[in-house]
Amino acid sequence: MERVIGIGGYFMRATDPAALNAWYRDCLGLDADEHGLWRQEPGGTVFATFESGTDYFGSRAQQTMLNFRVRDLDAMLAQLRAKGADVAEETQDMDGIGRFGWVTDPEGNRVELWQPA
Repeated sequence: MERVIGIGGYFMRATDPAALNAWYRDCLGLDADEHGLWRQEPGGTVFATFESGTDYFGSRAQQTMLNFRVRDLDAMLAQLRAKGADVAEETQDMDGIGRFGWVTDPEGNRVELWQPA
């Protein structure tokens, strides 16, 4: 059986695509090229489904949530707060999995940040 070999892209609608691209570049350091190609570091990718009534994604209108791996969650959250980003106060620790924090981008999308264990 043929199978997928990785995530090829993640696409979002935006009121101002250039401004949202700049936010991801300036606040999260996602340095994609002019075509959106971003070469990420090797590491695992989680593919998981959630119950339709979950509050985990923030707004019930948000159907998916982007998760980025980070080296130092505390440093990333501090950097985001310094830039005035909407950072959730809480973090979550999961034994054997890692630590999690959240930020909401300027278009209202909740994004998860994950420091793997």
